[in-house]
Amino acid sequence: MNFMEIAQARQSCRSYDAARPVEQEKLDAMLAAARLAPSACNGQPYHFTVCRGEVAKEVEKAARGVAGLNKFATEAPVVIVVSEKPYVKTAAVGAKLKNNDYRSIDIGIAVAYLTAEAAAQGLGTCILGWLDDARIRQICGLDQPVRLLVTVGYPAEGDPLRKKVRKDLSELAKEM
Repeated sequence: MNFMEIAQARQSCRSYDAARPVEQEKLDAMLAAARLAPSACNGQPYHFTVCRGEVAKEVEKAARGVAGLNKFATEAPVVIVVSEKPYVKTAAVGAKLKNNDYRSIDIGIAVAYLTAEAAAQGLGTCILGWLDDARIRQICGLDQPVRLLVTVGYPAEGDPLRKKVRKDLSELAKEM
């Protein structure tokens, strides 16, 4: 697949085949792709905790909250917890001087690489931002903020590729 094919194929998976495990080599490829993502001062201010089995189920529960959101996540055989790490010194100085949160940008880029590689591997993913940070930190033994979860698995049979609804390019870009 070329990048445009991956971009067209990648979507937020809402229905996983819970009985089909994700192969370790596919997870390794996803993590390797995320490792290659650019980051401010090459600081890579993030950590990925790969959860399976009962740990994944506990993390998935912590993503539902009182509103009962993200119920589909319970079918995903893998959940990757993305936590924030401290800046490297040069990125910390730049963030302070420019009043910009480079860690959030870096995490977003790394997760984009991670999910793009998942799509190239034939896997479905969904990026979740609704989560119980304190509970997930406790489950995973983390001491830094949890920023995102990525559910990973094979899409359930018959899960359709949905039409992408996006703004027109003229609303997103202009040439000068």
